Amino acid sequence: MPAPLEIALIQTSLHWESPEANRLKMEQHIGKIRGAPHLIILPEMFTTGFSMDAPGLAEHMGHKTIDWMHTQAEKTGAVITGSCIVEEDGKYYNRLIWADPEGGFHTYNKKHLFRMAGEHNHYAAGEDRVVMEVKGWKVCPLICYDLRFPEWSRNHYTPEQGLDYDLLVYVANWPAARSIAWDALLQARAVENLSYTAGVNRVGEDGKGIKYNGHSAVYGPMGDQLVYSEHAEGALEIALDFEALEQYRKNFPAYLDAEKRA
Repeated sequence: MPAPLEIALIQTSLHWESPEANRLKMEQHIGKIRGAPHLIILPEMFTTGFSMDAPGLAEHMGHKTIDWMHTQAEKTGAVITGSCIVEEDGKYYNRLIWADPEGGFHTYNKKHLFRMAGEHNHYAAGEDRVVMEVKGWKVCPLICYDLRFPEWSRNHYTPEQGLDYDLLVYVANWPAARSIAWDALLQARAVENLSYTAGVNRVGEDGKGIKYNGHSAVYGPMGDQLVYSEHAEGALEIALDFEALEQYRKNFPAYLDAEKRA
């Protein structure tokens, strides 16, 4: 059985469209983490804020931000994850990078693009959900607006493989005006998927005058709020208990009555 998973959620303001300044800000927050996490989670578009200037801000894989993430992963011994703007084959993606301490990486391209801000006019949608592994835990990382689509988050079960994941992660730039939905949906995703669910949101105001109020949190499979921060900048740290998760799933195996994967 996997040991407890130590995670750190970085809740912070962001410099508008300033990658170098934001990488420095993230590095400062990471340097203040008290424990020794296995997974460090940064917000959505953590180098720029939620910008639609894809041509002006996009990086290619292997450029500065990816190198920086690998350096931080090696330095901390933790997986570092968060999303940034990436160009590949002439298309722009809101891409989550999963950088491990050994120098490897995986990616997830945001599936649901936020049309109310015109994101679908500037970025290409991802097609595949991914599940990563860290310290024996299966982790499904998603991005912001994905939170509103429960079918995309569904934790499917098969007798051969068990449930898809143990921890569901959302990185976000979720505005304060819709924080009620953020709180409710994070809790709901934890309950319906019988998993831990972590949501990392930013604070402050972006270059378009949109305000963000954080509410980064981790919920347990019963919907219990395990850690939460409203406005404060900094790292939220918590150890997730795999044995407690497995015991709850054993006592309340609702996944056995769920619809099967199409």
